[in-house]
Amino acid sequence: MKKFLSTVFVFGLSFILLSCAEMQQMANQFPELNPNSPIDISGGLKEALNNGISKQVSKLTAVDGFYKNEMVKILLPEELQKVDKALRKIGLNSLADDGIKMLNRAAEDATKEATPIFVDAVKNMSFTDAKSILMGNERSATTYLQNSTTTPLYAKFNPVIKNSFAKVGADKVWNNIITKYNAIPLVKKVNPDLTDYTTNKALEGVFKMIAVEEKNIRTNLKSRTSTLLQKVFAMQDKK
Repeated sequence: MKKFLSTVFVFGLSFILLSCAEMQQMANQFPELNPNSPIDISGGLKEALNNGISKQVSKLTAVDGFYKNEMVKILLPEELQKVDKALRKIGLNSLADDGIKMLNRAAEDATKEATPIFVDAVKNMSFTDAKSILMGNERSATTYLQNSTTTPLYAKFNPVIKNSFAKVGADKVWNNIITKYNAIPLVKKVNPDLTDYTTNKALEGVFKMIAVEEKNIRTNLKSRTSTLLQKVFAMQDKK
């Protein structure tokens, strides 16, 4: 038993010493990654995230911000793909197009609610958060925002999308679409929750566009438009 405990102790001590050595190696390689560094890592990451929010998320709030952006355009849920095809077969192309457009219009409306929530999340970023984001993968900052804001964003987006559907008559259009489809002989009836579906797709699109800007800042030197961004992401380049 004593021999076993001794082995465990030695193994544990070795692990601690190895971890300390690795941490020291990291500290030697990146002396800037400590709270007393003159380089404002948190400030640089916050600036990068704010750039992503202002440059990319704002595009999604414009008319056709979702609808004409193939990266984030909201298509029909899988269970309604057959509805779309069936309507087009019987000459109701315009009705099918209107249904898709209204999903995207609702997402464009909802995304206007995102910025204040993102700003709060960015403000609350700690030095530890900033270090792990900076030295993480090309989507680390986006993942931080996603983890910090998805729940409050859903709570904001969902009622806006529901109201948007009512405002532009999408609820009536989709009721008409689904009624016409369900009236086709021998088809399986559908009744999807389009508000929930569109909310989740809008969130997916928002984070996808923030990730685009994050990758740009991480990989394109010209996109580092301030001295702070240049200094902070130069540390990432040394990885």
